[in-house]
Amino acid sequence: MLRLIRLFVLMCAALSGIASAASFPVSRINFESGKAELTLEAMSTLSSLAVYLAQTPSAEVSMFSYAADNGSDSLNLAQLRAASIRNSLSAAGIKEPRVNLVVNAMEAGGSGADQVELSAAPAASAPDTAAATPALPDPETLSAPGTVNKERINTGDTAWMLCATALVLLMTIPGLALFYAGMVRKKNVLATMMQSLAITCLVTVLWWACGYSLSFTPGSGPYLGGYTRVMMDGLVFIKDAGRLSVSHLAPNIPESVYAMYQLTFAIITPALICGAFAERMKFSAMLWFMLLWSVLVYAPVAHWMWEPSGWLATMGMLDFAGGTVVHVNAGIAALACVIVMGPRLGYGRESMAPHNLGLTITGAALLWVGWFGFNAGSAVAADGRAGMAMLATQLATASAALSWMLVEWILNRKPTVLGMATGAVAGLVTITPASGFVDPTAALIIGALGSVACCLASTKLKRMFGYDDSLDVFGVHCIGGAVGAVLTGVFADKQIGGVEGSLQVQLLGVGATLVYSFVVSWVILKLIDLIMGLRVDQGDEQVGLDVAQHGEQVL
Repeated sequence: MLRLIRLFVLMCAALSGIASAASFPVSRINFESGKAELTLEAMSTLSSLAVYLAQTPSAEVSMFSYAADNGSDSLNLAQLRAASIRNSLSAAGIKEPRVNLVVNAMEAGGSGADQVELSAAPAASAPDTAAATPALPDPETLSAPGTVNKERINTGDTAWMLCATALVLLMTIPGLALFYAGMVRKKNVLATMMQSLAITCLVTVLWWACGYSLSFTPGSGPYLGGYTRVMMDGLVFIKDAGRLSVSHLAPNIPESVYAMYQLTFAIITPALICGAFAERMKFSAMLWFMLLWSVLVYAPVAHWMWEPSGWLATMGMLDFAGGTVVHVNAGIAALACVIVMGPRLGYGRESMAPHNLGLTITGAALLWVGWFGFNAGSAVAADGRAGMAMLATQLATASAALSWMLVEWILNRKPTVLGMATGAVAGLVTITPASGFVDPTAALIIGALGSVACCLASTKLKRMFGYDDSLDVFGVHCIGGAVGAVLTGVFADKQIGGVEGSLQVQLLGVGATLVYSFVVSWVILKLIDLIMGLRVDQGDEQVGLDVAQHGEQVL
């Protein structure tokens, strides 16, 4: 019966000449509340549209629907309605209907919730020919970066990711630069800040050259990405054609935004390592180490974890925002630096008190705020999961700062500014892998446990083994990242993240990263030391790196 109705309406539409119009007029299709089945009125409209599409092969359909911004059920309903419309056009003889769906966010219960607006017109870039334009790939089926119509981009998500990218970059310059600069001696303040600035520039160019491609494109195996985005070839925005490239990992935003967002992670990871060898490494040796480390260590580990074909990803390891990729990775590399280079002159015999804790607390505050882009931004959407990740980050950080303060108070009879600032960073590190998988209560627990573990590692463990981790990179980032990764396997909530955690898989992933990063870092350091030397000479170290390496000083 329905087929007869469709055929009858189709014939009437053809006789009335609707399809001869230059464009199909904007039409509204009404659905029953909470349902995706087409009404008779909707079938009539779609039959007219089918006639237009049959006679205008280059035409594309724009379909605007609405979804409440408080959950996924409304979005699923919008997608089901779009599928009903596509199926109806297919049944009317339109092969592979050229339909672009745009879902607009709205408040629950708002007007338009049960309407879909349709319009159609020849594609701007299509040639005037009867041959149908080839269908563009559906972002949901992409297995590698590809090109889509601009209508597929979610502008709300894109706006949030632009902000998140700026927040994460803020974590390195000036956040980390200030945090580290305040903890070194006055004669090394500028050299310490220079390291963060130089790494930002170096890794940016390296990311364009090969870093992004090796990290976030499918490769020939599960250990390293491919070469399809070397020098960012294929990352495009074609204004006149209305097309742009997207990553298969974030098809809702432009690939340029996603690549830039991931670049900020690639920048801060090696910058973290600098705190371990502060006040004693040659600037030239540092640049060579960071260049090689970014390609040989960071890119492979990022691919293992965050590219769907990576071996840790296929095993189901959870790392929402970089607990393993960033913090365990950087922290264990920092330990390799400490072991290879040895302690600073006078370590354990003379005072090496922080120069300016005002800089450190300012840097810690910038890190805290920027970390919302780090964790909430890793949802790659302006949605409920991003909100949960942001809340988890705030709760864990506050819990961690208070826990470190309490431990110091008990052990040393006085809470310190440096201790509380370091505790806050420890909480940020620990919650990073879990932020998009756990509820608020679990976030509080993870922050507290991670902070206590980092405090003990940065004091008791450090004194026990006698290594000179200048600014406690291993104690905070490696230990905190590892604790957070393991606890993610314990506390992951399927209702939030859609997946269940596995303690065994988390332990395997952390262990593999520890071994790989330490061994490769050690080899790189040894090679650089053999070729050009890692450390400044004793005279330069005593004078300070500001004057010895850069010819400048803080007055």
